[in-house]
Amino acid sequence: MLMLAMIRRLWRSFRKDETAQDLAEYCMVTALVALLALGIFIQASGGLRNIWGSAGSIMANVGSSLPAGEATTSAPGGR
Repeated sequence: MLMLAMIRRLWRSFRKDETAQDLAEYCMVTALVALLALGIFIQASGGLRNIWGSAGSIMANVGSSLPAGEATTSAPGGR
């Protein structure tokens, strides 16, 4: 009889206490979101690298096509 009462009490405590399961689920969801964000970042970085590369080559072409004295920076309005 005492053993049966102990088993029932233990069973109730296992059924009620789900905080560890919730914590594990939150950790798994957080890891999934982090992996998805990393994948998106890696995919987007290739596109950003292409954009910066083409912008850099355009700037280099523009800089090389200007006469020697006009390649310096000036204030807006040409002053």
